[in-house]
Parts: sequence; structure tokens; C-alpha cells
Amino acid sequence: MTKSLPEFKYMSFDVVGTLIDFEGGLTTCLQAIAAEASVTIDSEEALSLYRAARYSEKADLFPDDLVRVYLAIAPKLGLPGEEANGIRLKESAKAWKAFPDSAAAMAELAKNYRLIAMTNARRWAFDYFSAALGNPFYAAFTADDTGTEKPNPAFFHQVFDFVAKDGGDKADILHVAQSQYHDIGVSRELGMTNCWIERRHAQKGYGGTIEPVQFTKPDYHFTSMAGLAEAVRTARGN
Repeated sequence: MTKSLPEFKYMSFDVVGTLIDFEGGLTTCLQAIAAEASVTIDSEEALSLYRAARYSEKADLFPDDLVRVYLAIAPKLGLPGEEANGIRLKESAKAWKAFPDSAAAMAELAKNYRLIAMTNARRWAFDYFSAALGNPFYAAFTADDTGTEKPNPAFFHQVFDFVAKDGGDKADILHVAQSQYHDIGVSRELGMTNCWIERRHAQKGYGGTIEPVQFTKPDYHFTSMAGLAEAVRTARGN
């Protein structure tokens, strides 16, 4: 039987895509480059090309890898192929916005839970993301800290070790994420309780996120962080 929301001590979060609108950040930058070049691009096509280019054996850590990705997708979108534009795309991560409901929801959740960031982004980028969210985290694990990326179970085990040293247990964590591929499937395999934030509920496809081999039914399912915060409020009788 799924644990009730008030029973958890920790909530762990995917950051990019769940709390930070990386698809909006990417397409805003690409649309600006396209406008300067008098080119018209389709945002969903750009995300599809991004997804294919990003998940490559040549991939570097995120978002540094956006330089390589840009050079791979620019010809297919009719965009200028200068490396400077790839650097511009990478640097745009510093200005990516949180989803409108993210900061308020995280501030509310932080009153009752210890919030842990689990991101495949590098630490330099995470610092900007965390600031955009109001720095709500009790602890944070980045690709630089773990030396790996989700869905590698090793990433999760480092969080489990941290929580154990903090006096908790894996069962005390609710893992919250939008990516079926990076988070929901593997968290289920590792015996975690999970919560799927279906950010693309009103859109077709998986956008910039790789499609999972199979869909994992989550323990909790909301279409926004506001939905999760409201459910917690109701469950706690607040």
C-alpha cells in the first residue's frame, strides 16, 4: 500500500524539466538565433532533434553538451553553424526560468520535508536553477558530485547513503520527477515511492526527454508542482 504524503521525511527532485522549464529555455534561445538569421523553426521539431542529438555516445555533461548538440542540429534547422551560437545555447541555461508554480510549491513543501535536488546538470548550472527556485534545497546532488547521470542506479545510491547518514531511510523519500526515462522507471526498480509530474500533459510526445522503453505507473501523479503541494496540504489537514 502506498505511503501517505505526510509519512515522508524527504522529497527528492529531478530539477531540469520538473522544476525548471528547460524546453522553454532551449526553444527561446533557438528561436532568437533563428530570428536573427531570418529563419523560421518549429519548436517541437527542434526539441525532437535535440533529443536525438543529446542522447549520443559523444555526449558531454549537461548543459556543456549543448555546444555539441547545437552544431549537430543547426544544419537540420537551417540555422547558422557557428560554435558561438552553441556557446550561446549553453550559456542560456543561466537564464532558464522555473515553471510558474515551482518556487511557491517548493517553499511550501520545504516547511514539512527535507528537499533533495537530484540533477544531471553540472553544479555551475544547478546553482542558477536553485537560485531561480529560491534555494529551497536541504541537499543537492549534481552530475559533478556523483560522477554519473540518472538513470544510473549509482546516482540514487549516493542519495540513499546521504539520507542514511542523516538518520533516514530510502523508504522515507518520495522521488518527484517528470522524466519517465531518467527517474520514474529506475526509482520504481530501486523500491522508491515516486511521484510523476506530467509537465507535458497537454502536449503530444516526450519533447526534449528521451522516451522510456516502457511506461511506469507512478505511485502519485500530478500535472504540476502546484498539484503536489495542494495534495500535501489536503493530506496534512492544512
